[in-house]
Amino acid sequence: MLNITRINHIGLRVRDLNTSRAFYEKLGFEFIIGPVGPEPVAIMEHPCGVNINFILNASSAETLNILMDVPQKHTGYTHMALQVTDVQAAQQFLNSIHCPITEGPVVLPDGAAFIFIRDPDGNVIEFHQPA
Repeated sequence: MLNITRINHIGLRVRDLNTSRAFYEKLGFEFIIGPVGPEPVAIMEHPCGVNINFILNASSAETLNILMDVPQKHTGYTHMALQVTDVQAAQQFLNSIHCPITEGPVVLPDGAAFIFIRDPDGNVIEFHQPA
């Protein structure tokens, strides 16, 4: 078996670094570096260790999330799930920063609960409270 220890980072293609940076800073992410490299990429990290690489080459004309907003179901990553200790507290926080909840809260029979939001580029973020 391959010895994988954790997810190192999540790559998100975005249209505008300043808009994405401001949004993720509201969620507690800190700007690390960027733009760097041939793509180019900018990096933010949350104090819990979750790292996001913004790939800064999205078309400014595209408005739909091809994986979530069209009838055809394309393959690919549909969302990232960030684990929280209290989904109700997460919902209250998101409301306080005027970030609309796009789905939920959903509570499963085992007690797990989750809510979903979208970032400025339509990328889906789940806040997940385990059972």
